[in-house]
Amino acid sequence: MGFKRILKTIAAGAMAVAVMAAPGAMNAQGANTVLKPADTQKLLPAAVFYHGQSAPTQLRNSGGVKFADGSYMLATLVDTSGYSTDLQTKYQAYFITEVPIKVGGANLAAGVYGAGFVGDKFVVTDVGGHDVLTVNSGDDAGLVRPMPLQVMADAAGGGFRLYAGRKYVSFSR
Repeated sequence: MGFKRILKTIAAGAMAVAVMAAPGAMNAQGANTVLKPADTQKLLPAAVFYHGQSAPTQLRNSGGVKFADGSYMLATLVDTSGYSTDLQTKYQAYFITEVPIKVGGANLAAGVYGAGFVGDKFVVTDVGGHDVLTVNSGDDAGLVRPMPLQVMADAAGGGFRLYAGRKYVSFSR
């Protein structure tokens, strides 16, 4: 066996070992990925603008999805203590989507929004505080570990859920 052939064999073996060691890495390129707070830290800002004010984000309470095409949907809770009670009621989170999505079955254009759970509704507002979308939300009594905000794959398949505690709204591309 020649020297070049030996090097090619070693390189092929090393590649095979790398693929076996990281099987998800090969499949992850074509799949949607749910993002946890650690994943969103570099994507989301420390403060956001909404209705004429700047407010700090709670990056420890954030999540999102990186879609298979590389675009994002991100959400993070916001410290709304400087806002009026009326705005605090419906503005709980900063909601960013780089692509149009369906939220609770309704179309939402790509953009930056305020969002919140109000009673049994999920309300989306533009950054001026004007209502853009209102849909029904659900309550997941079976959720094992509710968190202030999290994104999870929808067990029914084909989409995701944005949770605030046990309240949730479904969304998909």
